[in-house]
Amino acid sequence: MSPSPRDFTVRNRAFSFAISKKAIVVTLALLLLVVAFVVISTGVGSIYIKPSDVVRAIFGYDVGPSTMIVRSLRLPRIVMAVLIGASLGIAGSILQGIVRNPLTSPDTIGTTGGATLGAVTFFFFFSDKISIHFLPIAAIIGAFAATVLVYLLSWRGGGITPLRLILIGTGFTAAMSAMTYLMLLSGPIILANQSLTFMTGSIYGVSWAKSVYPLLPWFAVLVPVIFMYARHITVQSLGEDIASSVGSRVQRQRFFLIMLSVALSGAAVAFGGAINFIGLMAPHISRKLVGPSFGSLLPVSALTGSLLLLLADLAGRFLFRPHDIPAGVFTAAIGAPVFIFLLYRSRNRG
Repeated sequence: MSPSPRDFTVRNRAFSFAISKKAIVVTLALLLLVVAFVVISTGVGSIYIKPSDVVRAIFGYDVGPSTMIVRSLRLPRIVMAVLIGASLGIAGSILQGIVRNPLTSPDTIGTTGGATLGAVTFFFFFSDKISIHFLPIAAIIGAFAATVLVYLLSWRGGGITPLRLILIGTGFTAAMSAMTYLMLLSGPIILANQSLTFMTGSIYGVSWAKSVYPLLPWFAVLVPVIFMYARHITVQSLGEDIASSVGSRVQRQRFFLIMLSVALSGAAVAFGGAINFIGLMAPHISRKLVGPSFGSLLPVSALTGSLLLLLADLAGRFLFRPHDIPAGVFTAAIGAPVFIFLLYRSRNRG
């Protein structure tokens, strides 16, 4: 499939992918929207801060008492929303590409459920023995363990098929959810409250040292690697027969790409809780905007995911003041109808 005259190719020895001029315009527009909502969200709260003061505080200028509010209290939360939304958007794009199903996301192959089970297990068995700083490690281990187990259970006849991966992932997610709620019902109420906050998905109370800085290396390392493999994701999305005919090692690359997706989404869930449906909605919206080429789709999915989570967090802080509603409530409220709609549209597909 040759690029159109409006496309140009980014090529290196290690990677190559086509980017359309339309995708560049869409990416720049989304980037401006994300920046705008970062400024707006940082200024909204019990104390309103003007956008000009927000920008000055971000760039190191002293704007009086608002300086500490922006830099120490609100900006870490906003940066976390950007990083987590982008991570989930990219992870969902990878999975939907290699599984070739718009219903696929970290929520449906067991990654989010595994991270949640790992975190709740930590709360109930280890929180009184070791530091709470190990909670993200428990969540990431849970995400990897669950996804690898789903992958192994999906293996048949020398490989996995996308349909088996989705079906087994959905069933395994339901089983992990049952185990999670069993612990909630049988444990102390204080641990249940901590667990429910994580399960809802919230970026309330994050800080630079405990949240942003630990998540940033995962994002900074994994995202460039994923972009290097954009061409392989595009090839996988064309189907196994075509991928094999062009020399792709389908099963090996599929496993590697799934692990990249798990690492990125598992880290996001570990630090932000089980924020569902971002990984489902962001890639779907992005494909409508720029098409299926992953050289264009990945950055647009990242920005779309960031924008969705920024909007959800802003709604949670603004619509029900003085209460702070977790962002995961709003992503679920929007994402569940989207999931049903996509399921309805794909009802006649094989």
